[in-house]
Amino acid sequence: MMQAMATSETKEAAGTGPVDLVHLRRHTLGNRDLEREVLRLFARQAEIAMQRIKTVTDPAVLRENVHIVNGSAKGVGAWKVADRADAAERALIDGKTPDLAPLRAAIEEAGFYIDGLLEG
Repeated sequence: MMQAMATSETKEAAGTGPVDLVHLRRHTLGNRDLEREVLRLFARQAEIAMQRIKTVTDPAVLRENVHIVNGSAKGVGAWKVADRADAAERALIDGKTPDLAPLRAAIEEAGFYIDGLLEG
């Protein structure tokens, strides 16, 4: 887990933006239509998960939803979202109540970025 965190933090620090398009292209083999579909799916899944997170009271269900966002973010190269989800997951594992505001903000930022890409 620490290696994954170090990798994502390094990529975020490199200024790749809300979504690492090089990472995404590598995983979609350069297929632009597939890239667009994957981005659409990520944005929708993250939005749904955040809606669930707002209403959930069970820490296990909260952790599951945060984990879903985390995995999806890593798949598309949304490193900031993944880092914030990692932090929330660690807090939940430690029995603490996570501050979800940074995760929400990162998802919103990625969503706006993705919207811009899909409109273009």
